[in-house]
Amino acid sequence: MRSETKESEKMVKASKGGRRRTRSVLRRRARERGLSPITHIFQTFDVGEKASVSIDPSIHKGQPHVRFHGKTGTVLGSRGAAYLISVRMGGKVKQIIVRPEHLRKAN
Repeated sequence: MRSETKESEKMVKASKGGRRRTRSVLRRRARERGLSPITHIFQTFDVGEKASVSIDPSIHKGQPHVRFHGKTGTVLGSRGAAYLISVRMGGKVKQIIVRPEHLRKAN
């Protein structure tokens, strides 16, 4: 006998969005939920300064890819309201454009 599949028995195609599989990575603790302070937007970074990429999940604009979350890089310059950051990933050096809401000053 030949088995036939109905339309309702087919599998659903997995989402391929930019925020897929980020449920735990882009989650804030209970007391940190909601919008971030506006002062994060007004942060300034100088060329050559070290900055850590810390994605703020409440602000979608200017977010880098989730693979850069937690990485530290060097500021190379600015691109409008955002900054050009040089980050080492394994044996390569990558440049990403990130808005200041998603950056923290590194020690």
